[in-house]
Amino acid sequence: MTIKPLIILPDPVLRQVSKPLEKVDSRVLKLADDMLETMYDAPGIGLAAIQVGEPLRLLVIDVAKEEEGRKPQVFINPQIVASSDTRSTYEEGCLSIPGYYAEVERPADITVSYIDRDGKQQELAAEGLLATCLQHEIDHLDGVLFIDHISRLKRDMVVKKFTKASKTGGLPKF
Repeated sequence: MTIKPLIILPDPVLRQVSKPLEKVDSRVLKLADDMLETMYDAPGIGLAAIQVGEPLRLLVIDVAKEEEGRKPQVFINPQIVASSDTRSTYEEGCLSIPGYYAEVERPADITVSYIDRDGKQQELAAEGLLATCLQHEIDHLDGVLFIDHISRLKRDMVVKKFTKASKTGGLPKF
């Protein structure tokens, strides 16, 4: 497995809408494995293919607690098919926006339709951290970042800091 470089804000690649995958083949499975390795190395709990420069509708997640061991999940062509009216708020961060965290409100419960590693259509009801993580990563597939869910003033400040830092080759401090 290969650790891939992460795409960091303000790179415009993060705003691309990802394309659906036509089939699950060895290339897709290798990319998923590389993404998991990259996510664990970062470390993070979710990663969309676009964050490693691949505009494909593929994401990986592992929200297991450390004492539970790794429980990686792969979602190919994921789509939210239902969401609750009940809302929940989590402090979110992003491997493509390192060091910045903000409270984001999202539906508390969702149902996701997706294709698994074996090429089989699945449906998953998710709540809590898994629901939040899935929504965050599916947003990436649509070119949406978690900072798009916070106030414009805060978002503009974050983008400005990352844009300035990208010119010096560093990362901003928050």
